[in-house]
Amino acid sequence: MNRTRFSNRTVLVTGGGSGLGRAIALAFAAEGASVVVAGRTRATLDETVALVEGSGGTAVAQVADVARAADVEALVRTAVGRFGSLDVAVNNAGVFRGGQPVADLPEEDWRTLLDINVTGVLLALQAEVRQMRTQPNGGSVVNVSSNLGPHKQVPTTTAYAASKAAVSALTAGAALDHIADGVRINAVSPGASATTMSLRPGESEADRAARMKEESPLGRVSSTEEVAEAVLYLASDAAASVVGTDLVIDGGASL
Repeated sequence: MNRTRFSNRTVLVTGGGSGLGRAIALAFAAEGASVVVAGRTRATLDETVALVEGSGGTAVAQVADVARAADVEALVRTAVGRFGSLDVAVNNAGVFRGGQPVADLPEEDWRTLLDINVTGVLLALQAEVRQMRTQPNGGSVVNVSSNLGPHKQVPTTTAYAASKAAVSALTAGAALDHIADGVRINAVSPGASATTMSLRPGESEADRAARMKEESPLGRVSSTEEVAEAVLYLASDAAASVVGTDLVIDGGASL
C-alpha cells in the first residue's frame, strides 16, 4: 500500500480526541497528512496530537463544538491558515443517547442528538464545502454515520438511529449538490467497534466480546483501524468516482 497517499494534504477530523476519531487522525497522519483534530475536551485532543507527533506526523488541536457555526468556521480557518488548504474533512463527532423506548425518551436527549449528530454535521459540511469549492483540486468529505438507523433498528436506540439516518440522507443529498463543485461527499456506517460507545451499561470488553460472538456474523467488533481504513479509502484518489455512497462496516450485522 502507498503510505503517502495524503502527503501535502490537510485533513480535519471532528471528534478527534478518542475512539474512531483518534484512530482516523492517526491513520491519515501515518500517510503524510497534516491533521487538525477538533473536539470539546482539550486534554484528549492534546493526547491525540502527542500520539501523532510521537509517530513522526503533524497535527494541531482546536477545541470546538460542532453545533456552533462559528466554531466550525474557525476550524476551517485554522486548517487553511496553518497548512494552506482543506483537502479532506471527516465529520466524526457524535453522541449516543438511548436506553429508553421512544415514548419515554427525554426531550433533552432528543435535542442533544439532533444538535450534535445532525446539525453538527450540517454546519461542518457547510463550512468545509465553502472552502473546498474555492480550491483548484476541490476536496473530499466523509461523514461518520452508523449501521443503526440507515441499515438496521435495535429497540431503545430509535432516537440515535433517527439522527444517524439523517446523516446518511444528508450525505447523499449534499453529494449531489456539490460534486459539480469538485467536492466528493460520502459516509461510513460502522456497527459496533472497539470503542466505549459500543459497551452497554456495566458491560466489560470481555462481556462485549462474548455478546458479539452471538450477535455479529463476523463474531466480533470492528477494530477502529478497520473503520479508519475505510474512511481513508473514501477520501483517497482511488475513490475518485465514489460519490454519495454509505459504506457499511459492521461484520454483516445489518444483513
